[in-house]
Amino acid sequence: MLAQRNQGSIMVVAAFLFICSGGPAIKGQGRQLTEDQRLYRNYHSKFLPKDRDVIVSLPPGYHSDSTRRYPVLYIHDGNLVFNTWRLDETASALASNNQMEPLIIVHVNNGGTQEDRFDDYTASRDARGWGGNADNYGRMLVEELKPFIDAEYRTLTDAANTGLAGASLGGLATLYLGLKYPGKFGKLAVLSPSLWREGGTIVPQLKGLTSKPALRIWLDIGTEEGPTNSIRQLRDLLKSKGWVLDTDLIYFEAKGARHEDQAFALRGGKFLKFLFPKQG
Repeated sequence: MLAQRNQGSIMVVAAFLFICSGGPAIKGQGRQLTEDQRLYRNYHSKFLPKDRDVIVSLPPGYHSDSTRRYPVLYIHDGNLVFNTWRLDETASALASNNQMEPLIIVHVNNGGTQEDRFDDYTASRDARGWGGNADNYGRMLVEELKPFIDAEYRTLTDAANTGLAGASLGGLATLYLGLKYPGKFGKLAVLSPSLWREGGTIVPQLKGLTSKPALRIWLDIGTEEGPTNSIRQLRDLLKSKGWVLDTDLIYFEAKGARHEDQAFALRGGKFLKFLFPKQG
């Protein structure tokens, strides 16, 4: 399928793929889409060198109530999150059991390679020449993808109802872009951020804050990922800037967890319930 160059043609591609028998399979895992999911093949951004797939998961009841609007979570490494974490299933189960607000999840795939992940999710280049494109990736999210999602779906568009999430390098991108765009994203899930790679950008960014933005932050680390001191220091820096532990900041250490997607997936329900608690 050729990359599409405008939002209207993207909608045509998505509709065509969805009505195929059983829904389209997701590359790599063979998972089938349901009536509550939409796949946008080769979503094109003028800010990024590579197109990427985007998957939209709608909450239970979306089709039965045409007036209700929903919060939105944008999450990096979308293919892994959809196929391995199955975060949409976790969110649907929690919402159906009144443990969190139902929400729309937008799974944004990476560019396809580890080098692409470094490019998109970090703000500076390393010795290999990898990285440094996080600002453009952020422009794609804020200037192109979010307006498109808000136009096509019944979303609550304000920052208080819009979240950003990611793990590892995606955790770095979440915190970096959340601090850069607090008027767009008000909820952040920062899982096992790779501070070894980008601490020299994130820490000065936080230290330079002159006032605390209205961000609700989940921060975690697995105890088997290596020393946790840098993540604890990040927690303490957030506290020094005005975040209140167990109020608008949760810090969680997952006992025995390693730096892997299976471990991140097990924390999905925890951060979802904190960021999108049941209202009323």
